[in-house]
This record gives sequence, structure tokens and C-alpha cells, in this order.
Amino acid sequence: MDYKHLLFIALISLIACCTIMFLVWLWAKKIKNAGVVDVFWALNFPVITIITFFLSEGFEARKLLICGIFLIAELRLGLHLWQRVIGHLNEEEGRYEQLRKEWGEKADRNFFFFFQFQAISNVILAIPFFIITANTTPEISILEYIGLGIWVIAFIGEMIADNQLAKFKNDPKNKGKVCDTGLWHYSRHPNYFFEWLTWMAYFIFALATPWGILAIISPAIILYLLLKVTGVPNNEEQNLRSKPVAYKKYQETTSAFFPWGKKNR
Repeated sequence: MDYKHLLFIALISLIACCTIMFLVWLWAKKIKNAGVVDVFWALNFPVITIITFFLSEGFEARKLLICGIFLIAELRLGLHLWQRVIGHLNEEEGRYEQLRKEWGEKADRNFFFFFQFQAISNVILAIPFFIITANTTPEISILEYIGLGIWVIAFIGEMIADNQLAKFKNDPKNKGKVCDTGLWHYSRHPNYFFEWLTWMAYFIFALATPWGILAIISPAIILYLLLKVTGVPNNEEQNLRSKPVAYKKYQETTSAFFPWGKKNR
């Protein structure tokens, strides 16, 4: 494995992602909606995928497989976020609106660094793909097929969860209510759970490659961010502000992350 070449691919990816996020920051500054960062965070991964596919030197079939599923997953997520955010550009999401209030006059400057950090996180999280696409072994192993199987489950699960929530929110009868149907009956954040499971699939896929254990950094970071930083905490705070009584009851009976049976109050 040529580590200098891997670092070169990572550097090209970093330059591309930072440039994209700089342009997105300029746009967000103009429209005063930092929520667009979520869309382009997801869409930066397809950019990394294309760069990695053409510059890496691994087994062609493996490159096609891992880059193909990564491209499908991140394009789906990016398009889903595009519909959610771009369709309401005049309404900034609550968590970013709150940050803007807290930062005051320094908001634009702080969002610049925030956007650049997102670009850096794109490249760090792409470590499994840099490793996998460098693997020259001319056969797909059982571990890679297991990773693929888990990815299929995670991809379908996240898509179903997103569609169920979107359908619930689009029904005027549900205004002020908490989505407690389908996968949301078993987890308060099934979309986050399946997103994390997707990254676990990439890690398992990477274990078939020398030094693939290093890919654990991606699901570990994703899990930390979802449970402690930008995922569950922010979403829960926003829901408690908008529907305090109903969401409190939902918290008391439903698992926060892993899909599980209802708890007795």
C-alpha cells in the first residue's frame, strides 16, 4: 500500500471540499441560512468518491463496488437534505438559528470556521474509502460481502425512516404531534441509527484490507457526533421547545437511538 499516494488523494479531496464549503459559506452568508451546510456536507462525499475512484490504484471491481454504494448512499442523503433545506431557504433550522443568536456579530466568522470544519470532517470520515480503494487483492472477500449486506439493510432502513417522517410532517393533521409510527415507534432517531450502521458497514468492508482496522475512526466519530454533538442533542432540544409535553412523553417510552421495544413509564 502506497501511503504517500493515499495522502495525496486525501489532500486533493481536502482542497476540493474546503473550496466547496467556502463557496457554500458565501452563499449562506448572503441568504442568512447556515442550514445549507448539511446539504453540501453530504454532497462532498460524492466529490471525494469520484476523486478517489480515478486516483486510487486498487482492484477495479472493489473500487467500483465500494465507490458505487458510497455514491448511492450519499447522493440519496444529499438529495433528501436538499428537499428539506433548499425548499425552505427563508426559514433557517432551529439549531443554526440558535447558534446565530448566541454568536451575535461573530456569527458569519464563526460559521466560516464551522463550514471548514465540516469539510475537514468529510475527509477524515472518508478514511475507509482511501484504504479500501488501495487494496490490490484481485478478489472480493467474505468480510466485504458481509459489509455489503449490512450496508443494504442500513440504506433501506434510513430511507424508510426519512420517508416515514416526511410523510408524517406533510400531513396537516399532525401539526404539533410527535411521529411515533413505523420505525419511529421503536427509536426516537431511527434515521440516525441507520446512518451510523451504514458507516459500520464500511468499517467491516475495510477489515479485509491491510490496516483496515483504522477505518473504525469513521463509525466512532459518527456515533459520537450523533449522540453527543449535532445529532440527537440538538434535535431533542428543538423538539422539546416546539412540543414539550408530547415529546417528553415520547422520551419516556421510546429508545433514543437503537431500535427497541417500548418502555413502561
